[in-house]
Amino acid sequence: MAEVLKGIPAAEKLNAETLNKANKLRETGVEPCLAIVRMGEKPDDIFYENSAVKRSSMVGVKAVRVTLPNTASEEELLAKINEINNDDTIHGVLILMPLPKHIDGNKVREALDPRKDVDGITAGSLAGVFSGNGDGYPPCTAQSCMEILDYYNVPLSGKKAVVIGRSLVIGKPVSMMLLGKNATVTICHSRTENLKETVKNADIVIAAIGRAMMLDGDYFSEGQTVVDVGMNVGPDGKMCGDVNFAEVEKIVSAITPALGGVGAVTTAVLMNHVVDAAEKRL
Repeated sequence: MAEVLKGIPAAEKLNAETLNKANKLRETGVEPCLAIVRMGEKPDDIFYENSAVKRSSMVGVKAVRVTLPNTASEEELLAKINEINNDDTIHGVLILMPLPKHIDGNKVREALDPRKDVDGITAGSLAGVFSGNGDGYPPCTAQSCMEILDYYNVPLSGKKAVVIGRSLVIGKPVSMMLLGKNATVTICHSRTENLKETVKNADIVIAAIGRAMMLDGDYFSEGQTVVDVGMNVGPDGKMCGDVNFAEVEKIVSAITPALGGVGAVTTAVLMNHVVDAAEKRL
């Protein structure tokens, strides 16, 4: 049976580091602050917002809720973002997506000051990830994959890594981050030929294709480390990943669970980014 790479221990380690840095900032008179921008009253958004606020209080980060009605205009939202950009007491911004259909999401993302983009949604942040120059912040889910690999001391240098998925949220940025650790990276997607063979030959597999339990035991081989980023609803109505955990756990050396894996680390990463942004402003 594989070692189960749970996210909570990695998150707790990162939270402790974040709290320590936040306390040192407070000693200089700086209070790290995150603004959470939400439009409407979608239950999922409210749940995530409440979770972020609760976590922020645990790690020394002040959270400010910025809410607009679902019917607010694009101009009203852009004006609010501009106000946040010019507020020196706010160091990081989380914009809950997706936005209502009448809002141009790309315009909103690019209106945000990249220095406050702690969730890696602006072109400026992604440029920093792709160039490796240290500017900006990677998307939190992508960095959560790296935090788990780091916490469990999974060797990356010289290893063959396969990333299944090419989105700007996970697939592409996590590929660049793996390259930054000297892994040899192959990016696969729904149209990749010989996908099973490619995955079988990898040392590390990052599954982020967004299809419920698409990757069964036939895709994997002994000795592999698997990070399952997928969050889907399975045929039985229960939450599941992109990987068939029950089958694959019996084959590989290590694997993250669909619940309590990567998702458990994302908010910890977000708060760490906020504190890091406050340090840079100082």
